[in-house]
Amino acid sequence: MTDWLGDHAWAIWLSLAFLLAVAEIMSLDLVLIMLAAGALAGAATAAIAPGLWWLQFLVAIIVSIGSLLLLRPTLMRRVRAMPGYRSSTAKMVGSTGVATAEITRDHGEIKVDGQTWSARPYDRSLIIEKGTEIEVYEIDGPIAVVYPANEPLP
Repeated sequence: MTDWLGDHAWAIWLSLAFLLAVAEIMSLDLVLIMLAAGALAGAATAAIAPGLWWLQFLVAIIVSIGSLLLLRPTLMRRVRAMPGYRSSTAKMVGSTGVATAEITRDHGEIKVDGQTWSARPYDRSLIIEKGTEIEVYEIDGPIAVVYPANEPLP
């Protein structure tokens, strides 16, 4: 078996590319697919020069790094510009959670979807007690702007 793999290094590279592509489907961050492209380039190099492992690795690394640095930023800009795209922070707007500490104009803490965030009230004169159900009004950098979920907005 090891003799066959040694003679058919392209199969190892191709398997690696397949596994990375499948993992990309799970992550959807366009990193693993770039590594899969490098593995495909390594497979092509292995098919052309089967005994040159150093060349296969070099080609795989160059293609992976090149695609990460040159192709991924362009693709990410296009994805983010697509209609209907919402970042994870944008999806938080409208979510409900619980105040895990008193929320005042200077400090506060909430838990939304299992994540802990620093928070401040929508109305800076408002004080939201610990344990109050809140709704996220907006995200202001690393701080969630919230209001009590059971009260209407002013």
